[in-house]
Amino acid sequence: MNLREFSQHLGLSPTTVSRALNGYPEVREATRQRVMEEARRLNYQPDSRARGLATGHGMTIGHVIPAHAQGELVNPIFGDFIAGATSAGAAKGYDISLTIADDDDEARIYRKIKSEGLVAGIVLQGPRMNDRRIGMLNDIGLEFVVHGRASEVAVPYSWVDVNNQRAFHQATRFLTDLGHERIGLINGRLEFDFAHRRRNGYLAALHEVGLPVEDDLQISGDMTEANGYAAAKSMLTIKQPPTAFLAASVMSAIGVRRALHDAGLILGRDVSLITYDDDLSYLSNRESPPFFTAIRSSVRLAGEKVVDVLLRRLGNPSRDHEDVLLEAELIVGTSTGPCRQ
Repeated sequence: MNLREFSQHLGLSPTTVSRALNGYPEVREATRQRVMEEARRLNYQPDSRARGLATGHGMTIGHVIPAHAQGELVNPIFGDFIAGATSAGAAKGYDISLTIADDDDEARIYRKIKSEGLVAGIVLQGPRMNDRRIGMLNDIGLEFVVHGRASEVAVPYSWVDVNNQRAFHQATRFLTDLGHERIGLINGRLEFDFAHRRRNGYLAALHEVGLPVEDDLQISGDMTEANGYAAAKSMLTIKQPPTAFLAASVMSAIGVRRALHDAGLILGRDVSLITYDDDLSYLSNRESPPFFTAIRSSVRLAGEKVVDVLLRRLGNPSRDHEDVLLEAELIVGTSTGPCRQ
């Protein structure tokens, strides 16, 4: 039985049936229940092409990855995000597509996606402070939701983000309450909005307790194990090295741990460390007690939330834009302790 035949059986239009099956809000609840009950009774499963024809767009959610960031495809953090996004999309019958685009070719890629009509909407990753892609997608007419925010973009858009500033403020104050006065921040690249907000939280906490801001205690870069190692190793050589570190990623934190080991320092006793993004499928930090003290925010949940927002926009493009701000949780593990110096 195809969509047309199933719709005729119900005495409804194919568009109404498709929207009821996919959870669109404009379908009356009584109609939705009737369609769902009959679909279960007949074991009806519409194919994605039929659903696309009925809804007026493809049944695929697109992720366009800039060529300079294609290494993220093997990053466990990105993997967990995609797992969450895929799960939320599949529950509504949507597939996922990944496209690599050269930085100077993104506009052509997005226009091609729009003209082909195979992708329903886009998830925008890694927003910069003033991200030109937001205006580009608005001009092209592609529905999208941003994973993160772009502080310097004035036009309205939908986004899902973590309260990065509050999270790093809380983590810094946790360390200052333990007596640490020299706290090294190993951050992401400051052109990205999340890194800018994390730095602001760190600086605000230092200001509250009257600690000076020191440039040699802040290093920004790609959040890799190698960069975390190099940053920590560099800070440990200065005249007054940090007694604690804040790492913007668990990958960076693993590098910090290696640098401390090489220096003969014991983590949690000689030097403290707080990491971010510890709740990963392949890098779990859920033993009891946890190894890392961590700012925990599920990136898999973020993937689910982003797709939920995107699907609501696809169901009703005229609805107001949604802003979803997730809060992180500070988990105390064995990698932090009172300052000994």
